[in-house]
Amino acid sequence: MNLSQCFFMGTAFIMGVLMVVLMPRLLSGPSTADRLVVLDTINTFVSGIMLLLGAAYDSVVMVDVAIVYMTLSFVSGLYFARHLEGGM
Repeated sequence: MNLSQCFFMGTAFIMGVLMVVLMPRLLSGPSTADRLVVLDTINTFVSGIMLLLGAAYDSVVMVDVAIVYMTLSFVSGLYFARHLEGGM
């Protein structure tokens, strides 16, 4: 394992720890909008972790999956935000 792989793995680990720290806020947020923001943040962390691991292991497939996941996360975030506003 070279230095760049160690850096990518360490950064992915830190992002994973931050996701765990966000979980209580997701479960007991004061409002639904706060929970939606935390869920979007967790989705961003998951996408970042996929990209970091794809770079660490030189896997193009993981990068492609991360791009699709980011697109679906964005569309679902828009859908839930519109639902919160009462547009549906």
